[in-house]
Amino acid sequence: MHGTNSASRRRVLVTGVRGKTGVPLAELLGARPGVEVRGGSSDPSTVHLSGVLPTAFSWDDPSGWAAAAEDVDAVYLVRPDRADAPELIGALLTEVPARARVVLLSERDPDHTGPDGWAPRAERAVRDSGRTWTILRPSWFMQVFTDPRFYRDLIVDAGELPFPAGDASVAWIDARDIAAVAERALLDEGHAGQVYELSGPETLSLPRTTELLSAAAGRPVTHRQVTIAEAVSGMSGFERDLSVLTFERVRAGRFAEVTDTVERVTGRPARTLRAFLADTGPLVRLTNR
Repeated sequence: MHGTNSASRRRVLVTGVRGKTGVPLAELLGARPGVEVRGGSSDPSTVHLSGVLPTAFSWDDPSGWAAAAEDVDAVYLVRPDRADAPELIGALLTEVPARARVVLLSERDPDHTGPDGWAPRAERAVRDSGRTWTILRPSWFMQVFTDPRFYRDLIVDAGELPFPAGDASVAWIDARDIAAVAERALLDEGHAGQVYELSGPETLSLPRTTELLSAAAGRPVTHRQVTIAEAVSGMSGFERDLSVLTFERVRAGRFAEVTDTVERVTGRPARTLRAFLADTGPLVRLTNR
């Protein structure tokens, strides 16, 4: 049962509303009675989500933050993967009303993410903001398999998944399950001061992952073990440093732990990778184009 008083309208700002968690979160929020959803985007004209108010929000334009955050009751904060993220988050939250809840999308095992303690500092900016907060630490998104900016085209066109996992497994999670937890944390009671470690319901080796991808694609897909240097080829600067650290943590097993947090918070189990692939279906469609 949701702890919502539908008589009072609540305003929620969703940063990165067109992102992997932003879209399903905006849809969930929009379905709740008495909720005004502000969809934050650097280009509001591209926000076409039912019941969502397109709202100008860009990490590169602090002058627009006050208007985006005016009178909001809650903020979904997608951590920007850039070197100045801790400072940006701290500055943004000074524009957010003191009564507002803040839900930060962080990542698993952030204490091991540098450089210069970058991820812990980003979380600390939220903890020290004086606002009620909840921190989400999800594993790797299943959506990397269906997004052409990541692995989809390699899976479909080359029949392989190049991934520097070593012998480690990953507890892949559907971004929609992250959104479902975020929705509860933004609107319901009982989530203040909580750090939620989020994963799917199973931890999968990369060979087992590609078995499931093969079934979805209707053709063999194999895991190609690559070095971290190969995986980050073409990247530079902060993006490269962050990606190297992330893959190192994958190899160390930091993304293998399975938690029941999604079920505890939402009342239903997290989706399996098999169910995700059957539900989304783009791999099958693409092989038949």
